[in-house]
Amino acid sequence: MKRSTRRRLTRGALYAVFILAVAVVVALADWGAIRSNFFDVDVAIQAFPEILTIAAKNTVLYTAIAFVGGLLLGLILALMKLSPVLPYRWAATAYIELFRGLPALLVIFGFAFAVPIAFGWRPPGGSAGAGLIALIIVSSAYIAETIRAGIEAVPPGQVEAARSLGMRPSWTMISVVLPQAFRIITPPLTNELVILIKDTSLLFIAGMALGDRELTTFARDMVSSSANATPLVLAALLYLIITLPLTQLVAKLERHNKRGR
Repeated sequence: MKRSTRRRLTRGALYAVFILAVAVVVALADWGAIRSNFFDVDVAIQAFPEILTIAAKNTVLYTAIAFVGGLLLGLILALMKLSPVLPYRWAATAYIELFRGLPALLVIFGFAFAVPIAFGWRPPGGSAGAGLIALIIVSSAYIAETIRAGIEAVPPGQVEAARSLGMRPSWTMISVVLPQAFRIITPPLTNELVILIKDTSLLFIAGMALGDRELTTFARDMVSSSANATPLVLAALLYLIITLPLTQLVAKLERHNKRGR
């Protein structure tokens, strides 16, 4: 038997197995129970408009705050890690390794409960503010490594050319290195933004007020009150509506960067 024929038969068998598996699932599923528990129109109607005006709005707002804060802090950390001053490098490395190694949920719990109790400190914005501070701290550790990698990816010749023109090191970094570095790291930064959108769901651990709830907390509370999983489906759809355009943007940017190279 020819190799091409064997390959076609193998592919056909895989298609057949997939179709058979789908047919078995369709035949055995209790579609009535699925519809009433996950796609109940009456329960879905009760979620509006709050799921959009409160939950989705807060999810986008929390993501924007955490990303901007993490980007600014991450830039400082990246420059510290590349600094010729040894204590700065040690401090940045310790921070980055610590918060990259800890689960985000644990950090949020610590800033929402442990830190206020230990130091008698009330975070601005209450529980939501404490959770956002934790997200900024965790995201900045990942973003710092991304920015550092982008800076180191800029060809050394660019720096040498700038300095041969008499530019100061600080101005060379601002006007020459960082613009090129951010062009290189735009796709991974966009990926970090997508991760942050999903990580806002961890803020439920901080205990959110009614007006501060994001999508996951809103859906969880509504599931408890309605004894129906439809709000979770709605929340999942809204997460997809928010994240899918960003993932497509990442793919487009990566293709653009490859063509540029």
